[in-house]
Amino acid sequence: MINLSFGTAVRFGDGARRALPSVLAQAGIKRPLLITDKGVMAAGVFAQAIEAIADAASLPVFTDVPVNPTEAAAIAGAASYKANACDGVVGIGGGAALDLAKAVAILATNEPPLWSYCNRHAEPRDIRNPPPLILMPTTAGTGSEVGRSAVIVFDNGIKAGVRCPEIVTMAICDPELTFALPPSITATTGMDALAHCIETFCSPTINPPADAIALDGMKRIFDHIERAVANGQDRHARWNMMMGSVEGAMCFQKGMGAVHALSHPLGALGHHHGTLNAILLPHVLAYNQEALDGKMARMAQQAGLADERQLPQAMAQLTARIGIPARLRDLGVPESALDGIAAAALEDNAHKTNPRPLDKADYDAILQSAY
Repeated sequence: MINLSFGTAVRFGDGARRALPSVLAQAGIKRPLLITDKGVMAAGVFAQAIEAIADAASLPVFTDVPVNPTEAAAIAGAASYKANACDGVVGIGGGAALDLAKAVAILATNEPPLWSYCNRHAEPRDIRNPPPLILMPTTAGTGSEVGRSAVIVFDNGIKAGVRCPEIVTMAICDPELTFALPPSITATTGMDALAHCIETFCSPTINPPADAIALDGMKRIFDHIERAVANGQDRHARWNMMMGSVEGAMCFQKGMGAVHALSHPLGALGHHHGTLNAILLPHVLAYNQEALDGKMARMAQQAGLADERQLPQAMAQLTARIGIPARLRDLGVPESALDGIAAAALEDNAHKTNPRPLDKADYDAILQSAY
């Protein structure tokens, strides 16, 4: 028995942001809390996202969004929601802003601590009556707008998900909101999306529709990521990158693997999730290769490769071409931290659906290879 669900409603296309007022009205939201980060505001993208709202200047805005969203930030956001008598949440930004918006919506109507709703909690509590939530991505990366969880760094130091598959009322995906992304962020968020497509496809969970979606997303990203990095105004490339990002996250229900099992605890140290995924991906692919049967050939085909054995090296070459560091040490990860990372990876939910079993020694070997 398998469960198939691709339920988040999405408005997708150039100019889709202009539907925001009608989406708010349909959801019954009159006074939303707008959640974004300072970088999105400084780039003018936040103003672009809300340009269709007539009274936007009167709405409360929460901008204290950490690079890796935290439980403390979610509590502060929920306090702002209540203090401003809001009746809905709109998250605008990259994965951090969108995941934080989910967490704020949860705590707006549910008692803290947020950890008590986490996937990793021994007995996670049910989330009850969250307010309407609209998400508008400004990157093509995490796919959080259609993802089934909010990934948070909790007060106990663990980075994990709060499962909330039905919390998003509507996702508005407008590729034009990604035009201002600098090349470096285009690259790292794009590789995050590619990692989602690859890891979910590699997961041994049976879900043929998700596999088909992952392969399509993979192809779009392989074909367009370098174009988007080279020219952020490339409308066709931006459209396909955002679609690939949405597709990668639609497949999360299959589970992921060792890339995310490692990048979650590394991210809790303050490192960028997409960058970590890009660095780790070639090494995990090489480790998993013997357990992937015909899947390696399918992925190589999507990447335009004739020989599936070239895929790990081709992934490393792609990340180099788009300017992502090759090694964990290039990010300032101390070698002394690696032992703790391997131990934490074994406890991560993504570890459970890696296609090849791993123990601590296997994770240590992957980390050393990537270091």
